[in-house]
Amino acid sequence: MKRRLAAALALAATMAIACRTGQPIYDRTPENQQTPGTIAGILYAGVGGDPVAGRGIHAVALAGDRRYSATSSVTGGFSIPVPPGKYRLEIDLREGERLLRSPGTIDINESDLDANLEVVIGE
Repeated sequence: MKRRLAAALALAATMAIACRTGQPIYDRTPENQQTPGTIAGILYAGVGGDPVAGRGIHAVALAGDRRYSATSSVTGGFSIPVPPGKYRLEIDLREGERLLRSPGTIDINESDLDANLEVVIGE
């Protein structure tokens, strides 16, 4: 009987801690710093070219000056968590390089994953 009571009290204490009442799971206020969407893709050198590693890729919000960044991986892949909004991508280019292909305006909604974007740089 004492074991059952102890187990029930332990379970009740665990549930009380886990069920944080009065606080929403997801807060939609502008002050909320959660990042529910993702912009992801691959950076290539030239059309049909090799992936580019180690480059800074920045998602710049069209409304305001918010900027979210990532670095391309060894496979050229990048993933940038962002809050909902409209974005454009900027790439850290080296001297003589220019952006050949970009996805344009990227519209991220709540919990969106905008994947498989291709960004191409070249000379």
